[in-house]
Amino acid sequence: MHPGPAFGIQIADPKGLLSQLIGWGAVKLSRESEYGLAGLVHLARQHPGTVLAVKTIAAAEALPAMFLAKTFSRLARHGILRSHRGRRRGYELARSPREISVREILEGIEGPSLFAHCIFWSKECSEERPCPLHETWKVIRPQVKDLLSGMTLADCADRPPHTAIPEFAVSST
Repeated sequence: MHPGPAFGIQIADPKGLLSQLIGWGAVKLSRESEYGLAGLVHLARQHPGTVLAVKTIAAAEALPAMFLAKTFSRLARHGILRSHRGRRRGYELARSPREISVREILEGIEGPSLFAHCIFWSKECSEERPCPLHETWKVIRPQVKDLLSGMTLADCADRPPHTAIPEFAVSST
C-alpha cells in the first residue's frame, strides 16, 4: 500500500521527532497487519451489513486466503468483526467503520503491547537496556498512539484503492 494525500491531522511535535520517524519509515508492522487492514478496508467499502467470505475478500485484494482467515479470526475475537456460519458464511464489520480506530485494529492483530516495545530495536531495547533512541520513542509514543486512535477504518476506506494508508501533516510547533 502506498500513502495517499494528507488528511491534515495536526499533531504537536515541537522537535520534529514524529515527522522524522514517519519520514525514516521506522514504524514497522507485520505483514499480518498489512493484510488485515487491507481486508478490513475492503469490507468497509461494502454496504453496511454485508457478509463476505474470506476467499472473496482475499481474491479481491490479492491476499493469501489462509493467512487472512487467521487474521480475521483474531479480529473477530477482538470485536472488530462478526463471523457468520451456515448459509451466510463469512465476516462483516461488527461496528460502523467510523467507530473502529486503526489503533484498535493494529492492537487486535499485533497484541496489546504493540506500543510498549521500542520501534527501533524492539527485541534488544528495554527500560533496563535502552537503545540510543529509546528516550525519543518514549517522547513520541503517546503522539503515535493518539494519531492512530484518531484515525478510523472509514478514513482508510475513503481513500482511493491501493492508497488506503494516508499521510499525516505533522505540526512542528
